[in-house]
Amino acid sequence: MPFEFVELEIKGVYKIKPKAFGDGRGYFAETYKSSDFQSAGLSVNLRQDNQSFSVKGTLRGLHFQKKPYAQGKLVRVVKGKIFDVGVDLRQNSKTYGQYISAILSGENMEMLWIPEGFAHGFQALEDSIVLYKTTSEYNKESESGVIWNDPDIKVQWPEKPTELSEKDKSWSRLSEFK
Repeated sequence: MPFEFVELEIKGVYKIKPKAFGDGRGYFAETYKSSDFQSAGLSVNLRQDNQSFSVKGTLRGLHFQKKPYAQGKLVRVVKGKIFDVGVDLRQNSKTYGQYISAILSGENMEMLWIPEGFAHGFQALEDSIVLYKTTSEYNKESESGVIWNDPDIKVQWPEKPTELSEKDKSWSRLSEFK
C-alpha cells in the first residue's frame, strides 16, 4: 500500500503519509486511492476538490458545514507549510470540543483526514497552497464556524494571525451552539 495511515488522538482523525517514488527527474506519489483508503477503514465518497493560496500568517477557520451538507476533508499542502486544526463537534463524542493539529507541508507530503462532524482551520506558516477534497459539495446555507480563538477550545496557534477574514472574526463560540 502506498500510504501510511495513523489514527491520531481523536477517533476518526488520521494523518496520512503517501509513499513518494523518486529518481533523477523528481518524484511521483499517489495522493488518494479509494481502494487503499477503504482497506484502512476510511470508506469515503469524495465529491469536491478545493484549492487555496494563503500568505504567511493567514488564519482560515474554524469552518464546518451543517447537516445534511457536513463535510469530511482530506487536506494536503502542495507548497509551503501550515498548522492544520480539526475541532471535534460530535456532541456524543468523548472528545467533544477538543482539537487535533498537525504540521502539513509540501516537503513532508503528509495529509490530514478530518471526518464529518469537525470544524477545520489552518494557519499558513509560509506562503502556502492548500488542496482539500471534501465528502460533500459546498452549500452556502449550511456554512458555519467557530471563532478561531474560542477560549474553551484553546487552540495553541503558532503565531498571532496577520490576516483573518471578517467572517472568521465573527463566528460564535462553541458554547453558544445548540
